[in-house]
Amino acid sequence: MMIDVIISALEQLVTVQNLIVLNIGIFIGIIFGSIPGLNGNLAITVLLPFTFKMNTVPALLMLVSIFFGANFGGSISSILINTPGTNAAAATLLDGYPMCKNGQPRRALDMALVASTVGGLISALCLLFFSPQISKVAIRFGSPEYFALALFGLSVIASVSGKSILKGLISGGLGILLATVGMDSVSGLTRFTFGNLRLYNGVKMLSVLLGVYAIAQMIGRINHTEEVIAADMKETEAGDRISKEDVKKTLPTMLKSSFIGAFIGAIPGTGGAIASFIAYNEAKRCAKSDEKFGEGEIKGIAAPESANNGATAATLIPLLTLGIPGDVVAATLLGAFTMHGLVVGPKLFANSGPLVYAVLIGCVVSQFVMFFQGKYLLKLFVKITHIPQDLLTSALVVTCCAGAFAIGNSEMDVYVMLLFGGIAYLMQKLDFPPVPIVLGMVLGPIAESNLRNSLVMSAGSWTIFVTRPICFAFIVLTFVLVIILKKGEARQRKATNRFMGKKSEE
Repeated sequence: MMIDVIISALEQLVTVQNLIVLNIGIFIGIIFGSIPGLNGNLAITVLLPFTFKMNTVPALLMLVSIFFGANFGGSISSILINTPGTNAAAATLLDGYPMCKNGQPRRALDMALVASTVGGLISALCLLFFSPQISKVAIRFGSPEYFALALFGLSVIASVSGKSILKGLISGGLGILLATVGMDSVSGLTRFTFGNLRLYNGVKMLSVLLGVYAIAQMIGRINHTEEVIAADMKETEAGDRISKEDVKKTLPTMLKSSFIGAFIGAIPGTGGAIASFIAYNEAKRCAKSDEKFGEGEIKGIAAPESANNGATAATLIPLLTLGIPGDVVAATLLGAFTMHGLVVGPKLFANSGPLVYAVLIGCVVSQFVMFFQGKYLLKLFVKITHIPQDLLTSALVVTCCAGAFAIGNSEMDVYVMLLFGGIAYLMQKLDFPPVPIVLGMVLGPIAESNLRNSLVMSAGSWTIFVTRPICFAFIVLTFVLVIILKKGEARQRKATNRFMGKKSEE
């Protein structure tokens, strides 16, 4: 019976039309993902009306391939211009941009492409083979488990705070505070809006992201205080390509991060941004003494890219098996499935098995399409580093302003972006790390709402967080990882001091 379903699915999948729409979807996704301010969800929303008259399989293949391409595309701007094209690519710039400045932009992009492909493949295979099993675990997540997961994610602040954890906590606190602006989803009261109706919907995270990374950097370039790629980047090395040794070295990291991404992505309400930071933190925790994360370490690209792409197809698991969209993109795809007459949920595979399996197998095929298309396009994208800096800076400012406006068709988002660009520039002058701001904005709302819901469930008792096994395990893991991370940093600091001492003696 199952063999007949697979054969029927392959018959629906293997057509010239489907191959064409896969390539178109991947290309559109990469372009939308690589432009700061745009994202895969926007591309899917814009193109959704064009799929009305298409057959079901090619229509859904185009939309999901846009999602996959956009997730990889976000790494391109992260690496080349230190500005994440998507939220999920925020962790990639921590080592991607330093590697670019060190004269290895193509090697960094190649690593991002390989890691994205590995993560996407594992995610698509998990979606294809293990959807029911993973959904059984995901459905056991209630408010206490979500709070513990958010707390676990916030522990990453300790690893991205640079020299001062206190400054990292202050930055993270600012991000959490920003996430509280607007109308409270529980009480309906407005917070920190100062009577401005435009703030009732809150501060858009992508606007803050563009300000913190892109505008702050542009201000620095204008004032000649920020490192400029053309002036300070080393000459591109002749061997600026990924090698077999690089793949062999990073393969364990990619596999582990991909499964982290698949697990996080299968939990509704999470997504690639959380997965990428958790995977980056795990890779840094396991780093060897000669691996300098934050200075252009190749594993610092492999971990977040395989994780955020590992979360892509996995976000469809709760959608297809339970009818629960895992994130904003999955919610948009829910509309696409409904529009084509598919009722997602437990009976989907029984009622529309061949059609659904055709789409799921297409998700696997799309990863290979993305890899080969990316190998060709990266030759063009890497030329960004050769554009004159005055022209590049002005073009980026215009692009960011257009992207910020496109988020909600409001000039308020542009003002927010410019404001936080100035704030982030001052913070950088005072050595406050910008990454915790993003973490705070991503995880703050999840932690707050689920903490309140958990306490309502337990009638105000905090014991609910230690009496539920999954929740308790995450809390214990959080404390263990923070302790291990701090011990590892202390050990690395001692090793660095000994090395510098020997150098001075010589």
